[in-house]
Amino acid sequence: MSNISTYSFHFLALLVVLLICFIFNLSLGSVSISFVDTLNVLVGSTADDSSTSYIIWQYRFPKAITAIMVGSGLSLSGLLMQTLFRNPLAGPYVLGISSGASLGAALLIMGSSLFSGFFGFSAFNNISLAIISSLGSFLVLSLVLVVAAKVKDTMALLIIGLMFGSITAAIVSVLSYFTKAEKLQHYIFWSFGSLGNLSWVQLLIVAICTMVGLFLSIISIKPLNAFLLGENYAKSLGISLKKSRYIIIIATGLLAGSITAFAGPIAFVGLAVPHITKQLLHTTDHKIQIPAVLFCGAILMLICDTIAQLPGSVSVLPINAITSIFGAPLVIWLLVRKRKMIF
Repeated sequence: MSNISTYSFHFLALLVVLLICFIFNLSLGSVSISFVDTLNVLVGSTADDSSTSYIIWQYRFPKAITAIMVGSGLSLSGLLMQTLFRNPLAGPYVLGISSGASLGAALLIMGSSLFSGFFGFSAFNNISLAIISSLGSFLVLSLVLVVAAKVKDTMALLIIGLMFGSITAAIVSVLSYFTKAEKLQHYIFWSFGSLGNLSWVQLLIVAICTMVGLFLSIISIKPLNAFLLGENYAKSLGISLKKSRYIIIIATGLLAGSITAFAGPIAFVGLAVPHITKQLLHTTDHKIQIPAVLFCGAILMLICDTIAQLPGSVSVLPINAITSIFGAPLVIWLLVRKRKMIF
């Protein structure tokens, strides 16, 4: 296994890139703020224009922190899923966790008029949307955990997760067919994903879920490394497969479920970032991979958010589309350059 001190230069470089991307993310937007003014505001100096401090602290700083947590959390959940299922195409969406959040949001947004008499909700706001989306995620996660207790084959569990995703997508399609145009439009906007609508309270909830998910991931480093060599090898090391699978699935549910509930479904990051870090660091050791995906996921999300802001323009592009448009070619380039996939 790798020694983390061997990669000290890599992590130092990732930290520097992260800080640069963070400052640029704060500087660029519909109102352009110079790099120097941004640094002055961050260190507590008074800016020439009083509105500069307000823009940075009240809008851009929370959004940048959100981007860091969303990118890190989704990347880590993708790494956990790819290792657990030993499948490079696995990600936080394969178990239907994100689909469960989408179903919760669809029920609240599009089903409020249809089911208001049964469920008692006729109006919604960001808080109720986040709560219902989280409940949808954990409902699907609970079903997966029940199935996981009966199915020993992780590949079968992967397929069952995809089936849960298909079922929830079908229900959302039915709701979309019967709902009013303005409700459908609201749901579509939520599905675009957004990093700028979270309050400090919502941000705190996401941070707590991310920290718990990270803690569960860290205590699972040994099982994760053993899973790379097969379940029989993990058994020979005395690792409890059932317990480890539960911990990894719960960690993924907390990370992907809470982020999707508050920021909307953001594709590609969970799938691609683990591959990017493996190509850059040439290791599959999770003692190295876990901090690496946290850095790379945060950097990628900050870059995508900066692009989505269309600096100098009042328009904002959907973050969900930007992560795929600018991230997918990067993975293709890395794989073509390295000529093989490290897994």
